[in-house]
Amino acid sequence: MVTSNADTKHFGVKRRHAPGGTPGRERRFFLPNSVDRRACLTITLMEHCVDFSVTLTINGVTKAIALDDPRVTLLDLLRERLDLTGTKKGCDRGQCGACTVIVDGRRINSCLALAISHDGADLLTIEGVAHGERLHPVQEAFIAHDGLQCGFCTPGQIMSAIGLIREGQAGDDPERVREGMSGNLCRCGAYRGITEAVLNAQKVLDAASRKEVA
Repeated sequence: MVTSNADTKHFGVKRRHAPGGTPGRERRFFLPNSVDRRACLTITLMEHCVDFSVTLTINGVTKAIALDDPRVTLLDLLRERLDLTGTKKGCDRGQCGACTVIVDGRRINSCLALAISHDGADLLTIEGVAHGERLHPVQEAFIAHDGLQCGFCTPGQIMSAIGLIREGQAGDDPERVREGMSGNLCRCGAYRGITEAVLNAQKVLDAASRKEVA
């Protein structure tokens, strides 16, 4: 799209006309409407800022982290900077769910999340799920029901299952669980065991909750 030199309020990236183009005009490439405005602002500021920092609470530990590139994703930050490699990099496009973590109580694909956009957030990764040597009920259920084979997708599956149960979306209906877990792919085809594991973990956690109340 070609616009005049007049100022606009769009979040766009301006480029001067190429050699042989029309003098006095400039080309503007607009970012998709679905892109978060914070991400647009990040790109706009890149040429004017040298470094950035974020403060994140990861598995109960608060850390201030300097970023040398505002485009770094939560996934790369966890794996490359913080050595939390349990969160896997699969498709890197938000389609497989291997990178699932819980941020402020919600499941997200960390490969699509800019770290700088989550300053102050509370993150839970697979490394923070167990309590010492005691596994989380979801982890125990995955083992008991053979909800894994090669294990590559398992951390993301477990994080998604924990999020699904916390959201109150698991219930006792296998079809509902399959729908809720549909964003997590298992190339080994362990879906039956995964579904059974989530249903079992839901029962265990419900029983534990009733016991605490009593």
